Amino acid sequence: MTQSWRLLRILMPLAGRRSYGKALTTLTRDEMQFKNAISHFAKTAIGPKVREMDENYQFDSALVKKLFENGIMALQIPKAYNGMEMDFFLTILAIEEISKIDPSLAILVDIQNTLINSLILKLGTEEQKAHYLPKLSKYLVGSFGLTEEGSGSDAFALRTTADKVGDKYVLNGSKMWISNSDLAGVFLVMATVDKSKGYKGISCFMVDRNTPGFSVGKKEKKMSIRASGTCSLHMDNVEVPENRVLGKIGQGYRYTIGFLNEGRVGVAAQMLGLAQGCYDATIPYLLDRKQFGSSIFDFQGMQHQIAEVATRLEAGRLLVYNAARLVEEGGDFIKQASIAKHYTAELAGYVTRKCIDWCGGVGISTDMPQEKYFRDAKVGTIYEGTTNIQLSTIAKFVRAEYALNR
Repeated sequence: MTQSWRLLRILMPLAGRRSYGKALTTLTRDEMQFKNAISHFAKTAIGPKVREMDENYQFDSALVKKLFENGIMALQIPKAYNGMEMDFFLTILAIEEISKIDPSLAILVDIQNTLINSLILKLGTEEQKAHYLPKLSKYLVGSFGLTEEGSGSDAFALRTTADKVGDKYVLNGSKMWISNSDLAGVFLVMATVDKSKGYKGISCFMVDRNTPGFSVGKKEKKMSIRASGTCSLHMDNVEVPENRVLGKIGQGYRYTIGFLNEGRVGVAAQMLGLAQGCYDATIPYLLDRKQFGSSIFDFQGMQHQIAEVATRLEAGRLLVYNAARLVEEGGDFIKQASIAKHYTAELAGYVTRKCIDWCGGVGISTDMPQEKYFRDAKVGTIYEGTTNIQLSTIAKFVRAEYALNR
C-alpha cells in the first residue's frame, strides 16, 4: 500500500466534517464578566491613585486593603481558605487589566497569586496551608526571596545557608531586589542546606517577618514600577522550625524553576497590559490633535505605524493567552512562557516609545501617562529572567525538538 493511499484512508472518514476550535482570545461569558469587573475596579479605584503612588514610591494602603477585600489577592486560593477558587487564566486576565492602569500594582497581584499562593497551595502541608492561606486571602502579603548579590541570572549560585540544628534550621545570608518585601509578612526564602550538592542542596523556607534575626532593608529608588517596594533581606541566625520547610529538602531549585515559569506568564500579562494601556491612552489624543488641518491619526504615515502596533499587540495577546491556557491544562508550557515573556517585554518598550513619539512634547510630560508607562516597561526585560535568559531557554527547546528528528 502506498503512503498516499494510507493517508487517504485516514482522511476519507473526515470528509464533510467541520471542526471548530475556540479562538484563544474568545472569552467565555464568565471570563468576560470577570475581565470587565477587574477593568472597572482598575479604572475607578486604582486610576486616581497612580500618579501619587508613583511619586511617593509606595502603594496606597487603603488601595491594597481593597485588593484583599475584593478577592484579587487570593484568586486561586480555594474557598475553604477564604479564597476565590478561580483558575490561572482568570489570574492572568486580572494582571493584564490592572497593568493597563498601573503596572506597579499589577506586580503585587502577580507575585501574590502566581508565586506565593501557588507555591503554598501546591507544596504546603495541611498545617501550612491552614496557617497561611486564610491570612494570604485576607490581609497578608507574601514575598519570594531568591536573588542575591552574586546570583541574578545565575539563580542558583546562592550563598544564603540553612544549617540544621536540632529540630530547626538556622538561616544566614542576604537577598537583594526582593519585590513586595516592604509590605510582606511572610517570605519564601531559598537557602542552601548542603553546599556539597550544589543547586540540589537548595531548599525553600517560610520565614515570618517578625522572626528574630530577620530584617528588611531600605527600599530601592527605581526608574520602573516605583510604587512597588524592592528591598534587601538580611538573615542573622534566623531560626526556622522544621515544619516551616516548604516542600522537600533539596528540591528548592526544582520548585523555583517550575513556579517562576508560571510567574513569567504573569509578567508577560503585565507587559501586555502595560503596552495596551499606553496605546489606549494615546489613540484618543491622536484623533483629537490637529496639525495642518487634519487629525494626527488621519496621516497615512501615522496610520501605518498605528496599525503596526495594533498587530504586535494582538500577537502578544495570543502568545500570553496560549501560555496561560497551557498552564491551566497542565501541559508543557516552559517554552511558550519564555516566548510570551520575551515578546511582550520587548513589545512594551516598543509601544511606549512609539506612543511618546506620536504625542510629541506632551508625551514626556508627567501630566500625561505615557512617560510612566515608558519607565515601567524597562523592567520587563530584566526581572523574572532577562531577555537573554528567555532566548537561551527558547533555544534549548528548539535544539531538543530538532535533535529528535535527526
